[in-house]
Amino acid sequence: LHRAPLFDDEVVSLISAQHPAVRRGWTLQDWLDCDHVAPTPAYVGWRGVIDQQLDAHGLERHIAVRCGHFSLIPAMVASSLLVLTTGKRFCERMTQGPNSAQWVMLPPPFPFKPMTYHQLWHERSHSAAPARWLRDQVRSIAMAHTANPSTGH
Repeated sequence: LHRAPLFDDEVVSLISAQHPAVRRGWTLQDWLDCDHVAPTPAYVGWRGVIDQQLDAHGLERHIAVRCGHFSLIPAMVASSLLVLTTGKRFCERMTQGPNSAQWVMLPPPFPFKPMTYHQLWHERSHSAAPARWLRDQVRSIAMAHTANPSTGH
């Protein structure tokens, strides 16, 4: 596979507007002890970027739920005390979109490095003109949104 970076994104936590942390905030230990929701691992033993960074500091969060469909997670968060920690751009779509009052975005009490998003493609399409054109379009759009986030997320 070939890979090219698209953009970096700040790490935030998305919680229900009813979550106690909205009122009282949270310490690192509070956050680690919360019930977290995370994507289903891509393979056995896989640690996502959030858990890899925590592992490097000897920390572990309590993952109560795994979900195979990332787009379902915000609804799970809105109706529970689950915590989703991911890129800010994804969370902004919830907190600035329809029904935005359901969610609150908070900084996690851990200094996460930004998440880097990449595009990936197989060697078979590496030299194909249509695939190169599509990769260039994706890169251009990502760069435009990074330079001017108000144009969309």
